[in-house]
Amino acid sequence: MSAKATVLGKTTKADLPKELFAEPFHQSLIHEAARADLNSRRQGTASTLTRGEVSFTTAKAWRQKGTGRARVGTLGVSSRYGGGVTFGPKPRHYTVKVNRKARRRAMRSALSVHAERGSVAVLDATAFETPSTKQAAEALAKWGAKTPTLLVLTAEETGAMKSFRNIERVHVIEVGATGVADVIGAASVVLSETALAALEQRLGGKEKS
Repeated sequence: MSAKATVLGKTTKADLPKELFAEPFHQSLIHEAARADLNSRRQGTASTLTRGEVSFTTAKAWRQKGTGRARVGTLGVSSRYGGGVTFGPKPRHYTVKVNRKARRRAMRSALSVHAERGSVAVLDATAFETPSTKQAAEALAKWGAKTPTLLVLTAEETGAMKSFRNIERVHVIEVGATGVADVIGAASVVLSETALAALEQRLGGKEKS
């Protein structure tokens, strides 16, 4: 199949399903959901030793009186070399809870931004049953995709995934793992037909206030 036929003509807002691409812009919701997405990707494994955890002798450096010097306590304080860290990081999670309705509305709003800009296209993934990076690059060039480009596929569309994943500044992601931060952070978005159907099913219509 030619590169012209791989990216379908559903690139205008009128051609896209209103359930996903007619949501007003909600800046606060998008910010909240994108922040939650990015925070969930943080490992939070950084850890430091406090003064009570460093391996130091518990003996005093010198006796309390009679030396003419100021009294001294433990050697594991943060002001000494090798001492513990004051208020250092400890393992923690950065998860921020976002209500399901708010997250769905934020995703629809992010998709609608691309619909308004004309920076969204629908891909016929069946054209890539045999992986071809050259064909994928030609399809994006034919459409005039701006970078960075987000390509959303289903897990079964391995041919298209292998075709696009080696193209510079093209981020391929499975539809179930797509977040608001991915969509709003891309200059253009390409959805496979099955991924678009999956998003319609997942996001549904507009939530009641």
